[in-house]
Amino acid sequence: MFRDRLAQTRALAHACLHSAIRSEGILAQPMQYATGGGKGLRAFLVMESARLHGVDDARSVWPAAAIEAVHAYSLVHDDLPCMDDDDLRRGQPTVHRKWDEATAVLVGDALQTLAFELVTNDAVGDARVPLVASLAKAAGQVGMVHGQALDIAAETARTPLDLNQITELQAGKTGALIRWSAQAGAVLAGSDPSDMGRYANALGLAFQIADDILDVEGDAKALGKAVGKDADAGKATFVSLLGLEAAKTRAQELADQACDALTQYGQDADTLREAAHFVIQRDR
Repeated sequence: MFRDRLAQTRALAHACLHSAIRSEGILAQPMQYATGGGKGLRAFLVMESARLHGVDDARSVWPAAAIEAVHAYSLVHDDLPCMDDDDLRRGQPTVHRKWDEATAVLVGDALQTLAFELVTNDAVGDARVPLVASLAKAAGQVGMVHGQALDIAAETARTPLDLNQITELQAGKTGALIRWSAQAGAVLAGSDPSDMGRYANALGLAFQIADDILDVEGDAKALGKAVGKDADAGKATFVSLLGLEAAKTRAQELADQACDALTQYGQDADTLREAAHFVIQRDR
């Protein structure tokens, strides 16, 4: 059920996103390239949380496409030499390797602004303003960008980050967009998003711990990117701080917490519960 819905929502969101990229623009090809591939988990969270709150796909696909654009922009910039300096993303050369650094910067800029164009589509209705405001916050100086800044600062810090600092970093870098995605459905419906927020907080942290585990024992071919970079750089991670087995235990506990946050929705939320276990069992 989850994998079918994940594939469906990814296809819908990416079709919406790609149709919004001007085919005649000079950045069209690298923008299409940057938004290809990926799991589409954030789009799934938007659309499935919307379905859970009685909002149909024709309306939720717009914010779903928007969050995929923001996520893609963040990856393009994250891969740049001045940031994480990666050569591969999703098994393909990163945008700055396939084109050049200036193109990668502009592609990220274009995708970020396109996201706000998508989320203000007429189909979104009265939820446009709260979604725009919350997306700006989630992606910006107190959200994803803040987490990225903390990550860069940690690379030159005299002492590795402790567990609380790593948790704060990842709550921004990874968790903020996941939280926005999971709460978007409730916002679209004009409902209280607090339960979905609790679900997303646990899910986002479990997702990052799983990423740290994959960096240690994942397969580079399956992941489509280099592994072991954190250890090579001497960066503190959940695995380095907790140990591999304790990190796996913590990820499972967080997945269970995410599921518990959905109690009020009953069986209607089973697909979202499956998603919580997927993020800690994935191989990429």
